[in-house]
Order: sequence, then C-alpha cells, then structure tokens
Amino acid sequence: MTGTLDKRGGAPVGFVTELDGIEAASVIYLRLWCDGPDSQANVRRDFMSSLGAAQGHKTLKSFEDLCSLCARHGRRPLMRHSISCKCLGSDESCFANFIGAAANGDREDAMLIATLLVRADVAPLITSLATDFGLALKQMNLRAPKHMAGEASRPPSQSPTFH
Repeated sequence: MTGTLDKRGGAPVGFVTELDGIEAASVIYLRLWCDGPDSQANVRRDFMSSLGAAQGHKTLKSFEDLCSLCARHGRRPLMRHSISCKCLGSDESCFANFIGAAANGDREDAMLIATLLVRADVAPLITSLATDFGLALKQMNLRAPKHMAGEASRPPSQSPTFH
C-alpha cells in the first residue's frame, strides 16, 4: 500500500468535542481500549464505578466483544487517533455514528453502518453489541474519562493509531 492508502480512515473530519456524549464517549473508549492493557484497566474501572459491578461487567463484555469482532472481521483495520488528540478521524466518526444509531434504536441505520466496519455476516452481531454498549453509555455520566489527562506522554502502543 502507498502512504496515502495506509492512512485511509484516519483523515481528520472534525473534532471529538463536536460529538454528543454517547458518540464522544464511544470514540474515547475505543481509543483507550486499543491503547493496551493499562488503558483497558481504566475502561474497566470507569464501567464498574459508573454502572456497578454487574452492569459494568456486562457492558465491558459487550464492548470487548465489539472491539474484538471489529478487529477480526473488519474490512480493514480501524484507524484511530491518539487518546489525547482532539481530532476525529473518519473511521472514528463512523464508529461513533454506529454506536449512536444503535443506542437510539435506529437498528436499520446501525446495521448499514456496521457493514462499513465489518463483513455483512458479522453486522447483526456487532449491531446487537453496539446497542448494549450504547444503552449503557446512556446510563453513565458521560464526561471524558478521567484517565485522559497524562496519557499524551505515553508512546502509542500499537498501529493503526494515526496521530
């Protein structure tokens, strides 16, 4: 692939601050989850403290399965920006809209968006997981996770973080 094609999906299309609470949280949690084990532990703590042990564990499982299926069955790797980046990449925007549509009960729209992320046969499964995750985000206090401060100094842990 050429350098331009390697960055497909990472092109900035806006700012995270332009998203509503559920959509912004979905991007932030995606970035955190993909940053590695320490950041994943922060996601776990956020879910458990905001939703309680039982609901937090269920939400974590839905989100973990969603990320895993997107990685395994994705049309290509989802590009993301670093945790502290204010930009919103095009793949992140797609993911945010997917979670928002699923959480708002727009199943047909969510299914359509899911086919942009993964193979068509996996779309119903990730749509169901996105609905569970999005509904849980609706229950949470949707400020930016407290763990974002200080993350800028950590080197990126894995590709395909854009910048």
